[in-house]
Amino acid sequence: MGKGTASRVLVTGGAGYIGSHVTKLLTKKGYEVLVVDNLTGGNTLEPKYGYFERVDFGDEERMYKLFKSFQPQIVMHFAAFIVVQESVVNPLKYYYNNVANTVRLLSAMHRAGIEIFIFSSSAAVYGIPEIIPVPETAPLKPINPYGETKAMIEKVLEDLSKAGQIKYLSLRYFNVAGADPEGELGPSYNQPTHLILRALKAATFKIPYIEIYGTDYPTPDGTCIRDFIHIMDLAEAHILAMEYLLEKGESLVLNCGYGRGYSVREVIAMVKKVTGVDFEVREAKRRPGDPPMLIADPSRIKTLLNFKPKYDDLEFIIRDAYAWEKRLN
Repeated sequence: MGKGTASRVLVTGGAGYIGSHVTKLLTKKGYEVLVVDNLTGGNTLEPKYGYFERVDFGDEERMYKLFKSFQPQIVMHFAAFIVVQESVVNPLKYYYNNVANTVRLLSAMHRAGIEIFIFSSSAAVYGIPEIIPVPETAPLKPINPYGETKAMIEKVLEDLSKAGQIKYLSLRYFNVAGADPEGELGPSYNQPTHLILRALKAATFKIPYIEIYGTDYPTPDGTCIRDFIHIMDLAEAHILAMEYLLEKGESLVLNCGYGRGYSVREVIAMVKKVTGVDFEVREAKRRPGDPPMLIADPSRIKTLLNFKPKYDDLEFIIRDAYAWEKRLN
């Protein structure tokens, strides 16, 4: 392997929403991909791209054997539990999978001599940020176990990097949305918690209505504001992150967002425009821990990775997601 090149990538959670889109893009760009997934998450179907092994990524011995046989240059890690509300009710599930199992994965990597790691992190590490847009230098103050698990692994990676045992790039996602514009892939959650997916399920009559949690926030229309990034722009960010690590070898933490936000009401209005369905919307009380605004400062990823989003358009994001949702009928 020459400097700045890779041929083989191992992707944990590659059958899931984000992992499957990244795997498709890696394959289209000529990389050899091994997907590791236990198929217990939102998608229970085997991935369409890459080789596949049905393995629990926390099984250190099996992962070590896969690392030795496949010999990837890069590991991309997407196999986490992600439902904030569930993490509050069942924190042990989240600490066991997202923290303990990831440490086992990192141990297997270290034993096999694999040093380059891309981590699927989250804006949840910021909690309720004081600065908007949020820079990567903002303090980490997670307000739920899910966010805590991401912050914990970032600390583990930082310490491993200081010890010279790993080179990593942690991508802090804001609100990932949309679907593969070619129609092959998309989110497959039966009970989604994300706003756009729930609104689309209401528009396709799979749920009777959608709720707005809180209408008295200090925002222009009283509802929360979020930064939505298209899944394929996020997938491209992972390719750029991999290339950067191979070339520069410098560990980094980067935000993944567009740097502008839309309110809950604006998103619902756009879903109604795209679908032509005037579904029922109900107002409910605030959910604990929802920040009024969560918008990325993406200047670092644009500068360091030359990240140039192609799909920074809310209507386009929703159209792709709607096209996919209709296929699930």
